[in-house]
Amino acid sequence: MDSLPALIDPPQFLALAAALGFASGFRLYAAVFFTGLAGFMGWVELPAGLHVLEHPAVLGASGFMLFVEFFADKIPYVDSVWDAAHTLIRIPAGAALAAGALGADSTAMAWIAALVGGGLAATSHATKMTARAAVNTSPEPFSNVAVSLFEDGWVLFLLWLSATHPAIFTVVLVASVVAAIVLLVVLVKFLQAAVRELRDFFAGRRLPK
Repeated sequence: MDSLPALIDPPQFLALAAALGFASGFRLYAAVFFTGLAGFMGWVELPAGLHVLEHPAVLGASGFMLFVEFFADKIPYVDSVWDAAHTLIRIPAGAALAAGALGADSTAMAWIAALVGGGLAATSHATKMTARAAVNTSPEPFSNVAVSLFEDGWVLFLLWLSATHPAIFTVVLVASVVAAIVLLVVLVKFLQAAVRELRDFFAGRRLPK
């Protein structure tokens, strides 16, 4: 029987850990499901710490949540509620997935991976939440669908790139993190300005001249 294609090089392990951490911040269930599916189908041999993702029960649960999230994430305002509810789920899950990718043989490496994975998940999650809040100020629903579909494809692309071209993935990840931070700063200022305008508007209505 042919052996499975293995992720045996340290750069591939590192890239997978980083991809899972970053992707968990905006598409946790997609990251879990498609990573587990890749291992279950024999497309890649996952690190020992991630073998649990191949279990049929985990695939079933993550697949169901992926199905729910796929539609919830495309409905204006429902997407923001969904994101807020997952604030305490995505970040620790990103840390755990990164630790599972790197920490099978070293407790220290597991902690380092968890810190980095959690940090990446926090960055992408905060950017996603803020971006969706800004998009929801638009009166039409199509922008929500477009942004959500982009995120769906981006997760698959990052996971594939981390497994096949870890060096290129590193460049893409660094660029993505920088872009996320810049976008977060810009959008926070935008939302603060929108809140001030609403506050001034309602204050003016309460105190007409």
